Amino acid sequence: MERVPILKIGDILLVSIQVDMSDQTAVQLQEDLAERIVATGCHGVIIDITALDIVDSFVGRMLSTIASISKVLDAETVVVGMRPAVAITLVELGLSLNGIRTALNVERGMELIAAARADEQELAFEDEPDAETTATP
Repeated sequence: MERVPILKIGDILLVSIQVDMSDQTAVQLQEDLAERIVATGCHGVIIDITALDIVDSFVGRMLSTIASISKVLDAETVVVGMRPAVAITLVELGLSLNGIRTALNVERGMELIAAARADEQELAFEDEPDAETTATP
């Protein structure tokens, strides 16, 4: 069975799908990625599908499932490298890829993840009580 490589780049895991996704390969990728997110504490996952010429409903569902698993484990998912024909096929199949952001390339995907992380940290900072207003006299 072929395994899809998962590379760590800073705070991001990069998954480059270069093989045809069989059911077994997809399930293994989901398990491997979940384990790597937990082991590394990464907060971003980029799935590069540049090498995929054709995407069917199975691959679309697999991408959605991976994004859901990643979100539960506190990691944002961005799919990059989608070809126009792949985008058209996904829309025709009625797969909206809810919860998945897309970008044209890996660099832009990394920027999206960095921006999302900065937004989350800003919100967390705003939710912290102000030391001046919570101090007791």
